[in-house]
Parts: sequence; structure tokens; C-alpha cells
Amino acid sequence: MAVINPYIWGTGRRKTSTARVRIKPGTGKFLVNDKEFDQFFVTDDTRRAAVEPLVVTETRNNYDVWVNVAGGGITGQAGAIRLGVARALVEYDEKYKPMLRRAGLLTRDARAVERKKYGQPGARKRFQ
Repeated sequence: MAVINPYIWGTGRRKTSTARVRIKPGTGKFLVNDKEFDQFFVTDDTRRAAVEPLVVTETRNNYDVWVNVAGGGITGQAGAIRLGVARALVEYDEKYKPMLRRAGLLTRDARAVERKKYGQPGARKRFQ
């Protein structure tokens, strides 16, 4: 007998961060790397970014969310979680797709740090 997985998965990336997001219908519990959401994200802008897909779809307390995130800094991790949650919501129910697309939450932010060039002190700066 096959066991049906109750979780819906979504993967998000931003800069060098990668987030693996699991959601299932529940009471609104949100864990990031086995920590409470408010303990992991200490600033308002990172908290706002991470839950934005749930706020846009008005489902903040309808899903339990578990996230494993690695790489980068806190801001990049919040952006990765945002994309992962949005993708998981669309995987769960297609009716969320137009709302999330309109809010720009299903597009990966491709901006990253430009590499340093040889013979220069940085990516763009030149020696005097």
C-alpha cells in the first residue's frame, strides 16, 4: 500500500540562498530551520518578504510551513523562502497563480553579485 505524502514542496532561490519549502493545510505554524519564524527573522522587512505570498493569497493561517534554507545572508534567504512558498502554493492550488503572478512573486530575482575582474580591486573599480 502506497503512502500518500501530505506535503506540497516548493524550491526558491535568491542570490546564493536556496530554500526547500514544505506546506500542508494547517493552523499557520511557520518553522525555518527548526526555529520559530520570529526567532529566525528578526527584522520586519525580512519577515514581511518571507510571508508575502501567504498575505497576497489571504491564506496566512491556513497552511503550516516548514523551511530548510541555506547559503547567503538573511535577506537572500528571505527572498528564497518567498519564492519557495509562492511555488508551493501554486502547486497546491492553481487558483493562486494569477494573484501571485500579478504581485511578481513567481519570478526568480536573477540579480547576483558581479564577479571581481583580474587587474582591478573589485568588479568595476579601477586602480588609480
